[in-house]
Amino acid sequence: MNTDTKHIKIKDYDYPLPDERIAKYPIGKRDQSKLLIYNKGEVSEDVFCNIASHLPKGALMIFNNTRVIQARLHFRKATGALIEVFLLEPASPADYEQMFQTRGKCSWLCLVGNLKKWKEGVLNRELEINGVHIMFQATRMHEQGTSHWVDFKWDNEQITFADILDAIGELPIPPYLNRKTQDSDKISYQTVYSKIKGSVAAPTAGLHFTEEVLKSLDQHGIEREELTLHVGAGTFKPVKSEEIEGHNMHTEYISVKKSTLQKLIQHNAQAIAVGTTSVRTLESLYYIGCHLEGNPNETEEGLHVKQWTPYDNNENQDITVLKALQNIVDWLEHNDLNTFHGSTQIIIAPGYEYKIVRMLVTNFHQPQSTLLLLVSAFVHGDWRRIYDYALGHNFRFLSYGDSSLLIP
Repeated sequence: MNTDTKHIKIKDYDYPLPDERIAKYPIGKRDQSKLLIYNKGEVSEDVFCNIASHLPKGALMIFNNTRVIQARLHFRKATGALIEVFLLEPASPADYEQMFQTRGKCSWLCLVGNLKKWKEGVLNRELEINGVHIMFQATRMHEQGTSHWVDFKWDNEQITFADILDAIGELPIPPYLNRKTQDSDKISYQTVYSKIKGSVAAPTAGLHFTEEVLKSLDQHGIEREELTLHVGAGTFKPVKSEEIEGHNMHTEYISVKKSTLQKLIQHNAQAIAVGTTSVRTLESLYYIGCHLEGNPNETEEGLHVKQWTPYDNNENQDITVLKALQNIVDWLEHNDLNTFHGSTQIIIAPGYEYKIVRMLVTNFHQPQSTLLLLVSAFVHGDWRRIYDYALGHNFRFLSYGDSSLLIP
């Protein structure tokens, strides 16, 4: 492993991105977006709907099936002050699935907008769901790191927290779009295969896929599997430190079915990842398997990949990727579980050696971002050739922009 990774200067990952190149809205039909193809140093382009023809028959393609939640909640104080409560991650219950089914009360870690106007007291909001009148309340309890623990309460046991979010939550589109969320975003800012609620940002590489494209992959003999990484607000967190060692990566929660792990093993631990979130999940699996090599009785809470784990050369990192994946399967079977749940803070930057991902479908990322570092690591530092081509050939950038297929 490259020990210089921590000393990478983020200013070396800058490029000019004029505001007019940031796609404020998606194009009319998702799969008609442009597709840049980077194949071993050669750059060309096509239309996204033809992606299957650029992939090897029989390969395994992995998608992140997370679904964006309507995470922005607005309350107005008696004084008229508007307070925004932005849901980051469930606190009690801490499990996403249980959280959305809670009735009567729950707690989240949140960001709070206009915090100085909400020093104390309970925020109230009256709402109506399915003809039923409900009083919904928020109480700020204490700070936890950079976020706030907020207790929510509502006076109707028939109504779940998911019902409340559907009724009054607002979908959080990326801050750099500089516009308000519109009704159309509720559809266009979700992938067609999104299923598991929990993200506060979409895994945007997946926004180009349509049912027709998925069908063309099947016809091409591409096997498809899904995993879940709930995208946190930290995905938009800029790198403020001069060297990336000073950047603190956010924790994101992942889950992978045992059958997906077995499918990966059948494919010799090689996959095509759709999006950087799928990359982060897949690559984290190796380090979790390494940890289990020496700790086969580890609890679920201990299955976490720290930011610098891949670079620290500790914990049995000499085992093969197949062995690491098999360790997770064995751990699941030993604990009578069908799905692996864990968390990751992994930072993938130049000097990182990819273990599982062989091809990557991804959009064009912000200058000086951790996502650009991940891409650079994937294409062995050749990211500028890709971005220069995209800027010179009218590609659209960021979440609602065009896409690329990277084959290093």
